[in-house]
Amino acid sequence: MMSLLSNCTSGGCGAKIGPGELSKVLSGMPAFCDPKLLVGFDASDDAAVYQIDQNTAIVSTIDFFSPMVNDARLFGRIAAANALSDVYAMGGAPLFALNLVCYPESMELDALAEILSGGAEKIQEAGAVLCGGHSIYDKEPKYGLAVTGRLDPKRIWRNNTPDPGDRLILTKPLGVGIVMAALRGEIADEQAVQAAISSMQRLNKYAAEKMHGFPISACTDITGFGLLAHAREMAGDATSLVVYSSELPYIPQAYTYAGDYLLTAAAQRNRNHMQGFVEFGDTPFALQELMLDPQTSGGLLLSAPQSCAQELLNAIQEVEPQAKIVGEVIVPQGLPILLR
Repeated sequence: MMSLLSNCTSGGCGAKIGPGELSKVLSGMPAFCDPKLLVGFDASDDAAVYQIDQNTAIVSTIDFFSPMVNDARLFGRIAAANALSDVYAMGGAPLFALNLVCYPESMELDALAEILSGGAEKIQEAGAVLCGGHSIYDKEPKYGLAVTGRLDPKRIWRNNTPDPGDRLILTKPLGVGIVMAALRGEIADEQAVQAAISSMQRLNKYAAEKMHGFPISACTDITGFGLLAHAREMAGDATSLVVYSSELPYIPQAYTYAGDYLLTAAAQRNRNHMQGFVEFGDTPFALQELMLDPQTSGGLLLSAPQSCAQELLNAIQEVEPQAKIVGEVIVPQGLPILLR
C-alpha cells in the first residue's frame, strides 16, 4: 500500500506560499468596496467576515494542504482542525463545512475514506455539520475544508488591533513543524511525535470558549508563517510587540532538533520575510527557529488587558495546560517585534 508521505514533497502548513511572496501577489489585487464586508483579505486576517444584520455576521475561511503524517484518519483530523481554527481565531462558531479533496488515481480509495472520516470527526466535535464538498485527481493527496461560521459583528477578534499595555498569551506549544521534519527524516523521538500530533489535532474551540468571557483586543492563530510573522501582522503599524523568548512554550525535543540544524524550507522563508522587522541579537539559534517554525494547526496568539491577563491564562490553562503569557504590547519602538 502506497503511503501518504511518499506522494508528497511537503506537508501541513509548511507547504504554504511564504508571507513575502504572498503579499507581493495580493498587492496587485483590485479593491472590493462593500460596507457589509467587515474583514477582507486586505488586512491579512484569518478569515472573511460579512455582516448579515445588526446582530449577525458570517465568518468564512478555507484551508487545505498535503499530509504531514502517514495515518490517513489522523491526517484528516489535523487538516480539519486546522481549517476550523480560523473561525475560532475571529471569535466565531463554525456552522457548516465543505470538503476539499485532491487525490492521486494511483492510491487506494480506502485511505481517502479514512481521511474524510477523520475530518468528519473533527467537524462533529466542533458542533458543525458537513454538507458536501469537491474532489479532483491530483499527483499529491491534499485535504481541507471551506468553513462558514457565525459571530456577533460587534465582537470580532481582529488580528491587528492590540492595545498598548496588553499582555500576549500563546495557547499551544511551538515546534510541530520541526518535529514533523524529524519524522520525515526518521530521527524523531516517539514522545515528541505524540506531543506534536496531540497538539495538531486539538481544536482551538476550547481555548476560544474560555476567551469569550474576557475583553480580547486581538487574536490570530499561529500557522505556516510561524510565531514571529503572525506577531508582525498583529503589531501592524500602531504598536510593537515584545516577545518574552524565555517564556515561550515549546516541545522540548524540537529545541534539540533545531539546535542540531534540522531546518525546514518554510522556516527559512519566514526568516527571510522577517528581516528588518526583528533583531535576534544573542537569542539562541534553536529558539529563533522555534519562533520561525511553521505550525500546522497551531495555537491562538491573543492580546488582552494586563488587568485580566492572569485570570484569562488560568482559564485557558484548564484546557491548554502549556499556555503561557509570552509578551506584551507597547507603543511603537523602532522594530515591530522586540525580543526580551
